[in-house]
Amino acid sequence: MVGTNLTALVATFTTTGTGVKVGTMSQTSIATPNNFTSPVAYVVTAADASTATYTVTVTIASSSAKAITAYSFAGYTGAVGTINETAKTIAVTVPFGTPLTALVATFTTTGAVVNVGTTVQTSLSTPNNFTSPVAYIVTAGDASTATYTVTVTIASNSAKAITSYSFAGYTGAAGTINETAKTIAVTVPFGTPLTALVATFATTGTVVKVGTTVQTSTATPNNFTSPVAYVVTAGDASTATYTVTVTIASNSAKAITAYSFAGYTGAGGTINETAKTIAVTVPFGTPLTALVATFTTTGTGVKVGTTVQTSAATPNDFTSPVVYTVTAGDASTVNYTVTVTVAQNTAKAITAYSFALYAGATGTINETAKTIAVIVPYGTPLTALVATFTTTGTGVKVGTTVQTSTATPNDFTSPVVYTVTAGDASTVNYTVTVTVSQSIVLGLAGTFAILATSAISGSGNHITGDVGLNPGSAQGIAPSEITGNIHVDDTAVINAQASLLAAFNDAVSRSTNAQSLPGNLGGLTKAPGLYVNGSSSGISGTGANAILTLDAGGDPNAVFIFKMSSTFVMDPGTSIVLSGSAKAQNVYFWVGSSATLDTTTIFKGIILAAVTITVNNGANIVGSLFAGAAGGTGAVTVQGSTIAIPTP
Repeated sequence: MVGTNLTALVATFTTTGTGVKVGTMSQTSIATPNNFTSPVAYVVTAADASTATYTVTVTIASSSAKAITAYSFAGYTGAVGTINETAKTIAVTVPFGTPLTALVATFTTTGAVVNVGTTVQTSLSTPNNFTSPVAYIVTAGDASTATYTVTVTIASNSAKAITSYSFAGYTGAAGTINETAKTIAVTVPFGTPLTALVATFATTGTVVKVGTTVQTSTATPNNFTSPVAYVVTAGDASTATYTVTVTIASNSAKAITAYSFAGYTGAGGTINETAKTIAVTVPFGTPLTALVATFTTTGTGVKVGTTVQTSAATPNDFTSPVVYTVTAGDASTVNYTVTVTVAQNTAKAITAYSFALYAGATGTINETAKTIAVIVPYGTPLTALVATFTTTGTGVKVGTTVQTSTATPNDFTSPVVYTVTAGDASTVNYTVTVTVSQSIVLGLAGTFAILATSAISGSGNHITGDVGLNPGSAQGIAPSEITGNIHVDDTAVINAQASLLAAFNDAVSRSTNAQSLPGNLGGLTKAPGLYVNGSSSGISGTGANAILTLDAGGDPNAVFIFKMSSTFVMDPGTSIVLSGSAKAQNVYFWVGSSATLDTTTIFKGIILAAVTITVNNGANIVGSLFAGAAGGTGAVTVQGSTIAIPTP
């Protein structure tokens, strides 16, 4: 967080070792402060006195953060906001009957302050009227802002389910609800009197009755010697009837039916009912002297020795097998022997891998092949990339060099082999291969179907994607023709144009392995690559000669870049066809002046035009139209056409 004081931060951590020190100072999780203005070395000592050193580097977040990261209304079941970060919207559904005039939101934000209008918002404190959408303005530390629109919807009042049912105080007496059949089956322990049982239940309805008697959870008794019909009424007065049947368990039951140690991954017991044994494996490093078991039993009581056992509460020492004696309702008993084994510390996987400084550069881990593939943006230098990774091993090396996540650089011009060592000294090798993407990164412009710097005009269109104009006071396409957000002279379009300018200049800089681009592309088939024409280019012709085919050769990541210093023109009826897994989002037309897509043309790709773009009637475009991409004056005119941004 911006402004965090690093001089005495207190860390919360877990370790598989027996002790942790910084220098000579022993470290206690959530207690010991350290000065993190420089990296801090934590030395972890194992039970065998071996040590491992972890270097902790703390970075203060950029002061431009201004997101709302979580949003809900405490006290309302399910009222957790769905945040659309791209659209800056938050949708929350609250239960039927919730008053909207003074709801208090619980939220977290990376910004410095949040306002609704001029009112500063405090999480868990400030009420607002949500009968209409409410705009939250988040201000970052650098004074930039982002606006989130919160829309609250009241849940439909037709709900009338019984969602849980049990008899509190009776072991295992939780109802099995068959929602389709509208039945609830409950088994109670042997000897349970059925004539006045009180149920604990939850319902989505507004009222529950048995006959004419209103039912209150944990309060209303009923006679369950025969099945009982519960009638649930919804807020819209519709009803559903659930039939509850209660069965008394056999009085000889004395099994342990489930056994585990909560909080320990995979520590579920394997019960051998014939041998009356329970085997549990716990993670490496688990202390066995005071483990607390979670268990269920059909008996009336469980003891270890003379000590009564309560599930999730009673500790035992499992350094040797422990005998559980289960007593049935008829006083008969059975012994279960529980043996706990500590798993070997063979874990040595790389579980996550990325290059944090590069957008989208997250590794794809093939655990079977022990390979990691990472794609980085075009232009990324590979000679000293620093990886962020997590591992289940105790140490990672490249050659003889110990690797520290977010710290150790490596040269990825060739594949790099990471050797991960487990606690038992076994090793495994992961081969990391880094590929430089040839794509032109659109960044924040990627959600826009149209961007222009002077004007946007046209009618009779169907546009899917955002539309942005800056500078300007209004764009000229009717909002009803646009499925997406309209941005005029706001932060979103300004940021998108900054990304667009960077993309345009990236395309300008591309020259490696450039091939000659003909003036007429009609009738041609092009493979992935960079094509350059110092003047104008376009597509003209009829029949097969009216088609430019782009064949990716089966590579869905293949990139096509076409650069022309002057104009790009598609004659009426001409088209671009993608084959061999080619994708429109990987096709770029860099146009030094203006582009024209004439009537009934079919275009697939991204146009980055320095000046104007004109689209005439009947054109069908899968892609984006970016005019004024060089930062100068540029207009987009679209008449009677369809535009949709590419989907991944």
